[in-house]
Amino acid sequence: MAVLIVAEIKGQTAEGYDHMIADMGPIIREAPGRLMHASHAAEDGWRVIEVWESKELANEWFAKFVAPRLPPGIRPRRTFQELHLAL
Repeated sequence: MAVLIVAEIKGQTAEGYDHMIADMGPIIREAPGRLMHASHAAEDGWRVIEVWESKELANEWFAKFVAPRLPPGIRPRRTFQELHLAL
């Protein structure tokens, strides 16, 4: 089932996000199961919003590609919501 993921990244900046996405852009575009990725500034850092075909695919990709690239002290708080429909 498709899942919406919201990652709250306390302390992240636009510059920090831009640095990571510059490195990971080509990887995320090819990620199996990824349907959508967006981000914006949040009150205390940065917010990333994604839609994936499944929570399992999202978690596998996060563990393999995102977690190893996170700067010291930056740890997203990820929440998941199963979706009724994702087009």
